[in-house]
Amino acid sequence: MSTSTAEDRIGAAEEPLPEEEYLERLRDLPPSAKLVAKVLEADSPLSQGQLAEESLLPDRTVRYALNRLEDVELVGSRYSFRDARKQVYFLRR
Repeated sequence: MSTSTAEDRIGAAEEPLPEEEYLERLRDLPPSAKLVAKVLEADSPLSQGQLAEESLLPDRTVRYALNRLEDVELVGSRYSFRDARKQVYFLRR
């Protein structure tokens, strides 16, 4: 598991989606996107590499899953406070 700090969590919280709407948006996504969402539920924010490590999915599949989650506005991203070269992802939930 990755270790995220309180500093990483700043800005990760936005207007929460109602549970029903969250599940409706997630319903038609591919299994890889559902797995990435589940990993982000347990521990976020995470970088793409951390998501690949935690989910045991290839990097390319994680990228695809993140794109699908972004398309339905279930995931957000920002630059990491610890390493500004990396994006970290979090659920908009």
